[in-house]
Amino acid sequence: MQTESKKESTAYDTDTSNDHGPIGEVKSRTKPEDDTDIHDSIGKQEKKENIKTIPNLLTTLRMASAPLLGYLVMCESFGLALGLFAIAGVTDMLDGYIARNFPNQISALGSALDPLADKLLVTILTISMTSVGLIPVPLTGLIVFRDISLIAGGFYIRYRSLPPPITLSRYFDISYATVSVSPTFISKLNTALQLSLVAFSLAAPVFGFMDHVCLQALWYSTGATTFMSGMDYLWSWKKYVRLLAKDQSDL
Repeated sequence: MQTESKKESTAYDTDTSNDHGPIGEVKSRTKPEDDTDIHDSIGKQEKKENIKTIPNLLTTLRMASAPLLGYLVMCESFGLALGLFAIAGVTDMLDGYIARNFPNQISALGSALDPLADKLLVTILTISMTSVGLIPVPLTGLIVFRDISLIAGGFYIRYRSLPPPITLSRYFDISYATVSVSPTFISKLNTALQLSLVAFSLAAPVFGFMDHVCLQALWYSTGATTFMSGMDYLWSWKKYVRLLAKDQSDL
């Protein structure tokens, strides 16, 4: 849903100038100056956008690589998995560069797909690496629980922000932009640590540093930022839903 006035940032709040980026801060397409400005903008305009962009294609390919990476890890082909993960990282940087420098390549869908692709990669790889003893079970449980919660929250925000009539076909029509996504600082830090966790955990058996103290420090720091970013999202969702409810009650 494109909006006509500026809107307030919450943590699905979005800035499409980032690498596309459930999942950072939530906002209804633009940014309000204060809580009252949202009344004039939420739910009043929706827009079909161009989703056939190069960044969206690269992000989709990155998502498609996740199951293959998980399979390679399960087969203990760690070197090959590490190489493919590095290629996925290059596509992530490339789609971010294109989105930042070519405005016609920016889309609300892309802002949601980019962090979702990261979460899909992290979730599949942490589960598969835990199964072969590379990542502790409690850390993987925390990461997976948080990411599933974020995805569920994203579906709920989509439902609440879609202008009526709300039908299944319109709900799943990804060309209808309702909210876009940009990461908060803590979510950016957490994503960087999670991706580092995956990369170094894959590299550990290849280069022989399985029990290194730095790897263990990465486990604890990733767990801490995963918890903090989850709390940040929860606060932002509650604020965004409250503003939506306030606006809709005044319509």
